Amino acid sequence: MVISQWNATRASSLKYARTGGPIVLCDGCDAPAVIDQPYASAHLCEEHFQGSVHDRVRREWHRQAPKLRDATVAVALSGGKDSAVALTLTQRHFRRRPSVRLVAISVDEGIAGYRPATLLKASELAERLGVEHRIVTARSALGTTTDDAALALKGAIPCSYCGVWRRQLLNRAATELGADLIVLGFNLDDLAQTVLMNLARADIGRLTRMAPHPTRQPGLVPRVAPLATIPEREVYLFARLQQLPFDHGECPHAGAAARNVYREVVWRLEEEFPGTRHALLRTREAVTAAILATQPPGTAGRCLECGEPAAGERCRACEYRRQLANPLMGEAG
Repeated sequence: MVISQWNATRASSLKYARTGGPIVLCDGCDAPAVIDQPYASAHLCEEHFQGSVHDRVRREWHRQAPKLRDATVAVALSGGKDSAVALTLTQRHFRRRPSVRLVAISVDEGIAGYRPATLLKASELAERLGVEHRIVTARSALGTTTDDAALALKGAIPCSYCGVWRRQLLNRAATELGADLIVLGFNLDDLAQTVLMNLARADIGRLTRMAPHPTRQPGLVPRVAPLATIPEREVYLFARLQQLPFDHGECPHAGAAARNVYREVVWRLEEEFPGTRHALLRTREAVTAAILATQPPGTAGRCLECGEPAAGERCRACEYRRQLANPLMGEAG
């Protein structure tokens, strides 16, 4: 990956190669930098960059799950770069703890031309790391797929029901394993976008329920996000430097996702004001702490149809399935 820009205030790090062309050297040594970090006013070489990723992820593990012993840890493995890095670093973190069982879980939502390739990469990585790998299919577990739903529910955004079903299947699989935690591959950009979305929609409930989860709610396996402070492009670079198998493809349904707008907004804010993503995460933490100090988290009920946690009589996953059985319900609503 080429260096996209360098900060003029760090001009002292700009030197010249024998050819006379400008290069940027690492702030920690004399090796060429492979990444610039405007939010930290830093440039790092390959060795120092990878070391910084390990350090930041280790700090998140100590912050999000400080005393994990005799546990089963499930890792959501999609086959993309983020989950590949999350699994690799999670395996590294626990490799000297034989009392911690690690299981990778992949969800096959049934998306032709996309999911088969990612599952292949997921299996390849799990085998390389020697990690147990389980694949859950929406067709067998729910009786439908994302592609089927996209054809039937013309007015709905596929990411809405696909995400709900995927989260339910992941939680169900982790529960069956007796998992104490679910590791998600959310990176700094992902989390910053979600914070902004929830703030823009005044959805404070979802803001406070975002991963990482400090406590366990009945029926829900707590989720952690060890890549929370790693920007997306740094996750990509780390995956490439480590030569991890992952798929570059994009879901064919992703173009309709509302997240695309927030992704662009966060990217532009970060370009103009480096550190915006980190500030959004701090905002979420401050708001959540203030709310929980006066309003302890409530306990969700159970869905009348599937028994999974639900805010009302039915969980959102079952509501979407009922709508799929009768598409006119969605049009009427």
